[in-house]
Amino acid sequence: MPSNIRRCLSCRKIAPKTSFWRIVRVYPSGQVQLDQGMGRSAYLCPTQNCLMNARQKNRLQRALKAPIPNDLYQVLQERLERATT
Repeated sequence: MPSNIRRCLSCRKIAPKTSFWRIVRVYPSGQVQLDQGMGRSAYLCPTQNCLMNARQKNRLQRALKAPIPNDLYQVLQERLERATT
């Protein structure tokens, strides 16, 4: 698999990494943040369905092996609403 291809952790869609949101558990602090940082990463499609499934089934938490703060989900929801308007 080429290095710029990633898979959505919710729907399992394969696409270039620029078409996904990147959520990172930063090393060594363990802080979870969006888009930047080095550490364990998870990718999520910028769609309502993928965001809802990731939240309900704790997919981000399992993929990053870290608790996900609720405000991170709120930021992703705001990004989604801005993108659709």
